[in-house]
Amino acid sequence: MGRGDLSDIEWARLEPQLPTNSGRGGRWKSHRTVINGILFRLRTGIPWRDIPARFGNWKTVHDRHRRWSADGTWEKILRSVQADADAEGRIDWSVVSVDSTVCRAHQHATGAPHQSARIPGRHARPAGHRPDEAIGRSRGGLTTKIHLASDGGCRPLAFLVTPGQWGDAPQLIPVLDRIRVPRPAGGHPRTRPGHLCGDKGYSSRQNRQYLRRRQIRHTIPERRDQRANRRRRGSGGGRPTGFDRTIYKRRNEVERTINALKGFRAVATRFDKRAYIFHGTVTVAAIRLWLRS
Repeated sequence: MGRGDLSDIEWARLEPQLPTNSGRGGRWKSHRTVINGILFRLRTGIPWRDIPARFGNWKTVHDRHRRWSADGTWEKILRSVQADADAEGRIDWSVVSVDSTVCRAHQHATGAPHQSARIPGRHARPAGHRPDEAIGRSRGGLTTKIHLASDGGCRPLAFLVTPGQWGDAPQLIPVLDRIRVPRPAGGHPRTRPGHLCGDKGYSSRQNRQYLRRRQIRHTIPERRDQRANRRRRGSGGGRPTGFDRTIYKRRNEVERTINALKGFRAVATRFDKRAYIFHGTVTVAAIRLWLRS
């Protein structure tokens, strides 16, 4: 087993969730070998063509990653790993933190074909397809932003990718709506944290109304202009927002999660042209963090 490869225990947790060989077009190369190749590229950020020969043909590794990013296989595996952790009581739901991070887009990440992406072998679009390919312009040049929510154990519960110049506040609701941890015994998935923590970039009336409607306690500091506007309106401005300094100190957990994700070079710098493939790359990194926890 090489450095960074799946251990026997990790492979035993992943194998039941992987697609089986359909018997058409020849046998698939060992899933374990291919996944190890995907993890090697994730960790090093090298071009697909430079993947070592011990992982097999580079095109096989790339095509498997592209297919599983498009048809939701990586998402299914992530949900399964999270469900196992929740069943074992290893998810800290007491405080869930939200934040975002900007990833530089390599020059090779641009120039995606104008035709709409398709799931290989099907006519449907990938779930994570975006017409703008989640590449935007900001002060740092071409960038992509990852918005995510993490549990108290510094592991991503849900995330989405957008162009780099998009704001944080409008993405809070979509990120929280993506938190769906299945229950192995059946029933509705777990979707609501005990407490939500975020910086003042997430402070907005719409977000606070959404959190109150879902009965999610939250610690989000009020921006200075919002506080001044509330005071100017007097009694019509509503009550001051609550703020717990002790809970707010735990916001470092999502920052540590981002630091762990960016430890993978293919996440820290985006090399994938298609947004759904980069989303799959981040999903593989999230799976890796859950397997190691």
